[in-house]
This record gives sequence, structure tokens and C-alpha cells, in this order.
Amino acid sequence: MCLSGKTVVLCVTGGIAAYKAADLVSKLRHAGAAVRVLMTESATAFITPMTFETLSANRVVVDTFDRDFAWEVEHIALAKAADVFVIAPATANIIAKAAHGIADDMVSTTLLATRAPVVIAPAMNTGMYDNPATQRNLETLRARGFHIVDPAAGRLACGDDGRGKLADTAALLHGIEKALTPQDLQGRRVLVTAGPTQEALDPVRYLSNHSSGKQGYALAARAAMRGAEVTLVSGPTALDTPAGVTLVRVVSAREMYDAVLARAVGQDFIIKAAAVGDYRPAHMAEEKMKKGADELTVELTRNPDILAALGSCKRPGQLLCGFAMETQNLLENASGKLQRKHCDMLVANSLRDEGAGFQTDTNRAVLLFADGRVEYPPLMRKEALADLIFDRLLALAAE
Repeated sequence: MCLSGKTVVLCVTGGIAAYKAADLVSKLRHAGAAVRVLMTESATAFITPMTFETLSANRVVVDTFDRDFAWEVEHIALAKAADVFVIAPATANIIAKAAHGIADDMVSTTLLATRAPVVIAPAMNTGMYDNPATQRNLETLRARGFHIVDPAAGRLACGDDGRGKLADTAALLHGIEKALTPQDLQGRRVLVTAGPTQEALDPVRYLSNHSSGKQGYALAARAAMRGAEVTLVSGPTALDTPAGVTLVRVVSAREMYDAVLARAVGQDFIIKAAAVGDYRPAHMAEEKMKKGADELTVELTRNPDILAALGSCKRPGQLLCGFAMETQNLLENASGKLQRKHCDMLVANSLRDEGAGFQTDTNRAVLLFADGRVEYPPLMRKEALADLIFDRLLALAAE
């Protein structure tokens, strides 16, 4: 996550979860954002302004009529400065004020003046959160385009169990980043495959490859961030499920084939980034194979070709993007694969290129298109390459 050059105006209102906002400020600064903090008077009873001033390196504003600053109409200046306006924690009181346009303190006044996207993270007692008035107010704000980061469920400070806990920092950061991200994939359905497959030799051993799944997971994460409805079909990896993504776990190539083909028809974009095993053992031993002769011969048989199957049954308007990892003759092999598998686009990279390939956080790829165009992006992080791929798919869809 990078928020370099962005200004986040964070409003902290009066609830026990106010102390959690300190971690949010710290993480925002680490991501490169400038942070300006506003506090209600009630919030200062739970955490001091000095804490936020130390973490943000900016003066905290509490009083609408504070005169101890260089002259400007401060609530208007902060409203204009914000790239994103965040209220975390947001009490039932500030949610009600926001829904009904009440402006009677620094936070509500600045909120009413801003034109930046607004993120609201409710935190309160379960009864207050579930109250029909609060829920109507939240629906009003959603209808106006506010971004609501739903609270978590669990044991609350008051001793109750239920919804109302402030979302964790990772969820808040995700909500802030999404509010700053154009939703140009809104309404699109995207299916991504990722990771390796494992083909069992016996109950203990399997054939696989070095894929970490990082590029496929980056694709799924960025698609969801840009508003798509995303299904991620993944082989075994150690990665966390990206926020907002439906994960389908598989192990073998045949399981991935079945999972992908069962979901393919309704997709707008299909990106097959998984490193699927081309072959599997013809026979899986029922018991562990014991060490014996110096040499062992294993008979292999072909796995079903997922990309070829997708290319042969594409519906009109559906776009298919394949991946090719090569060690030699990159363009020749990738171009042949693009044509044979009926892809609209193919992402090729070489295991020989520094910073590309398996296990890395970066990638150096060549983009090939069905009309013969070839594009050579520089080395970049896998998230940046994912965004570039979606930019190109959107351009193809527009054509």
C-alpha cells in the first residue's frame, strides 16, 4: 500500500476505541500519507491530542474557534486539503450528524465542507449499532457515496458480545485505499487463478513447482480494490486471502480445471496466472513408496489444459489473459501460446530475468496481444503489473 503524496484528514470521535486510531495514524504515515487529525471534545477524554500530534507531526485541531494558529478558516482549509476524509472511530452521534447535515463542532463542520471521499468506521455498543435509527443513518450515508467500514463482532468494552468493535487497522487501511481508488472495474466479474498445483505420487509426496502465488493474488487484490466481483481459484499457497475476494482452494490441476470451468461462463475477465502442472503421475501409490533401487521411473500422463479449454469456449465479450513463464525463446514461445490458446492477451516473463519469476515481489513482463502488439513494461512490483494488466483489459473491452 502506498499513499505517498496523499493527505488524510482523520477525525477521532468520543468512544473507547479512540485509542486504536493512534495505530492507524502510525500506519498511514508509514504508507507515505500526510495526516491531519481532528478530535471532538469527547475524544480527548479517551486519548490526548499530544499522542496524535507526536504520531502525525501536525497540530491536532479540537476547537472550532481556536485562535492559536496562523489565520485561515481552518475547517474549510482542512476540508480542501483532504484527499480522503476518515472518521474512525465514528460514534452514533457523528453518524447521525453526518446523515442529517448537522454541523456544530470542528469535525461535523469540516465534514460538511469537504468534497473528498469520506470513510466512516462505526464503533459503539451493539444495541446502538443495531438500532434502526443508526442503520437508517448508515444507509443514508452509503446512498450518498460514503464508504462504510463495517465494525467487527466480538466482546465489547461494555461487556456485551456482538457487532460494534472498531474494524482492525488493516481493514481501515483497505477502506481508505479503496476510497482513493477509481472504481473502474465496478460491475465486472473477474476470475483469477493463482499458485502452484500439486500432483500426488503417494500419500506423502507430490510433484509441484516453485510458484508462490504472489502475482495471482496481487491480480485478485487489485481487481477487488478497483470494484470488481472477484473469484480467486488458488492452489496451495501461504498467502492471506485478499479483502473482498471469494477464494476457492484446490490442490491438483484436475481440481483447478473443474473449479475454473464451472465458473467461467459468467466472467467478464479471466486471468490464468496459476503455474499448473502439465503432467501428473499416471498411478498414485496407495501407500508410501519405500526407498529401494538406485533409480525410480515414474510414468506421467497429461493434465487437462485449462487455458486451451477456456479459449475454446469463450463467450462473446469475454476476455482471456494467459501467462507464460519461459527460460528461452520468450517471444516465440509466448506468441505461439497466445495463438494456440485463443487468448486476447498474454503476460510472458523469463525466469532468467533478475527480479522476475517465482517467489519475488517484483516482475518484469512482456505483454502480447491478439492483434500482434507487444508491450515491454519495466521491472515493477507485482501489484503495479496487476494494475497495468487491468488497464489493458479495460482498453480491450472498450474496443
